[in-house]
Parts: sequence; C-alpha cells; structure tokens
Amino acid sequence: MNTQEIKTLIMKELPYFIQTDEEVRRFIVNLGREHFADKDESARRFDRMMDELAEQRHQSDKRWEEHLKAEDERWKDHLKADEQRWESHHKIHQDILVEIKKLYHKYESSIGALGARWGLHSEASFRNALAGILEDNFDVKVINVNEFDDEGIVFGEPDQVELDIIIKNGLLIICEIKSSMSKSDMYIFERKVRFYEKKHEKQADKMIVISPMVHKLAKPVAKKLGIQVYSYAEDVDVFQPDES
Repeated sequence: MNTQEIKTLIMKELPYFIQTDEEVRRFIVNLGREHFADKDESARRFDRMMDELAEQRHQSDKRWEEHLKAEDERWKDHLKADEQRWESHHKIHQDILVEIKKLYHKYESSIGALGARWGLHSEASFRNALAGILEDNFDVKVINVNEFDDEGIVFGEPDQVELDIIIKNGLLIICEIKSSMSKSDMYIFERKVRFYEKKHEKQADKMIVISPMVHKLAKPVAKKLGIQVYSYAEDVDVFQPDES
C-alpha cells in the first residue's frame, strides 16, 4: 500500500477505533496534547499574552510620561530663559532711561547756568533746580540757611550770609550751588563755612561746590581748601556709604 492508501484507510477506520478501543483513544489524546495545547494551556497562554500586553502598555505609558516630563522641564527652562532675557532687557532699558534722565538734567543745568549768568534766569531758580535734583537722587533735604554775619567774617563787614546744608547719616555737609564759581567765590565759600561752624559750634564734615562753570584758577584753590567740586548734582558721591 502506498502512502495515500494508508492515509485513506486511517481516516476511514480511525473514528471506529476511537469509539471502541480505549488504547487508541489514549494514544490519539496524548498525540494531540503534544501538538495542540489543551484548554487550560490555551488559557494560560492567553493570560501570559495579556500580561505581556499590559506590561508593554505600562512601559509605553511610563516612557510617554517621562517624555512629557522632559518636555515640561524643557518648557520651564525656555520660560525661565525668556524671563531672564526679559529682565535683562528691562534692566538695560531702565538703565538707559536713567542715563537719559541724567543727561537731560545735565543739559538743563548747563543751560540754566548760562541763563543765570546772562541774567535770563535768577541765581535762585538755578540753585533751586539743582537742589531738587540732589533731593530726588539722594533722598536728602537741602536746607537753605540765611544768617546775619555781624562780625564780618565772610565779607569783611556785617552782612547776610546764605548757604545750603545737608545732614545725612550724621554728616554735616555744607554746599555752594552756583551757576559759576571764580577763584574769589571759592575763598568766600570757605569763609561762609567757617562762619557757620563758629556760629553753631559744629565742624562741617564735607564742603562741596556744585557748578557747571568753574574757572580753571578756582580748581586749585578748592583743592587747597579741601572743597569737593562737582559739575552736576547727579555726580555727587559724598552721600554714598564708605567702602570698608
């Protein structure tokens, strides 16, 4: 018999033997168990497959959460960098505005000094403008003092003496704010200071002159007398704390 004939015979007779012969039935079942999973094994395989799918889903979710977290951190970094750039640009903008304001005040001071010198504006209005700048920039109060010198210490004969004083952090600062200062003006200011010190029995800690126009011969006199000279009110630094 050839293979096809044997196959035909088995398929014809096998159902009968399965029904009538216990040994054949056991053989067929064992043979099938080797090649095909039974119900329990199929269930276990299904459960394993579902577990594997669940683990893959968990790992996928975990990777996605890590990705979102990384993106969130990168976004925060971008926001922080943008905020820092904005703050930097804002500070630069503010610094520029401050410098423009200083330049404007210096321009006004120079024009005001010329106006006072040529009689277009009063010396008092010039003095008040610069005193206002001092007060705005350094949080001080410029006190105008007008007292009578009955001994003639300043001018050689009794007369009114006008000067400005500032008291800050325990310092007594005496100021001369004028549109222009000559050599003789510098000497007169120093005598004003000595008059005030004698009258009030208190020594000045600083003497400063603020004037956009200081004659070249007046500068060495100021240095000799210990007077600090500033062209503009914004440039004054005597109110800053000393660095230790």
